[in-house]
Amino acid sequence: MFVAFCRIGGCIMVLPGFSSGRVPVQIRLLLAAALSMAVLPLLWNTIYPAVANSGASYIVLIFTETIIGLMYGMMARIYTLGLQFAGTTISMLIGFNAPAGADLIEDSSETSLTSFISFCGLMVLFMLDFHHYVLQALVDSYTVIPFGGHIEPRAALISITDTLATTFFIMLRLSSPFLLYGMMFQISIGFINKLAPQIPIYFISTPYLLMGGLFMLYWSIAAMINQFSSAFLTVFNGH
Repeated sequence: MFVAFCRIGGCIMVLPGFSSGRVPVQIRLLLAAALSMAVLPLLWNTIYPAVANSGASYIVLIFTETIIGLMYGMMARIYTLGLQFAGTTISMLIGFNAPAGADLIEDSSETSLTSFISFCGLMVLFMLDFHHYVLQALVDSYTVIPFGGHIEPRAALISITDTLATTFFIMLRLSSPFLLYGMMFQISIGFINKLAPQIPIYFISTPYLLMGGLFMLYWSIAAMINQFSSAFLTVFNGH
């Protein structure tokens, strides 16, 4: 059971939502143990012969299984971290420079707007049962990467880099309206400042920048979260 726990526990350790510091370690441990017990009967004929004849390679087996689980969980985590990156970009572009507070998901300091966007995205993913897809892929991974098999470092790195690249372009697409809005606003303010240099344009324009950005976010947040949630399977499956 412990060897099955290594792959599933490694995934739970970094899986978005479950890996949050706000989730007690005991709950994560019990959840990983329960999932391992549920999967063990399905894989008993594969796991038991490999463990019984492993000998000194048991440590290598534990290490390999943990790395595989971490890789699957990290692919989902990279995607949710991308939304946090998009939220930080949007906050900066619309002038939402409030003091950073504790993030609701990650153990980091973020603005309340960034926390709100990332929290909404993660909750929608949970509503769409994204964790079911991840766990199903983890169980299917015993077919792709058999128990006791070797990891191809090149294939693993290609999967991670493809996930990073696809996530970056999706988040750039989600934040592109705010990028254009911020650039156009700043260019306009620059021209006005050239025409009237004696007026403190920056301090006068900041409330208008924030008001327009929040109004724009109000009308686009639903479409943004919808695109984020619908693209998850494309990123996670790699096609």
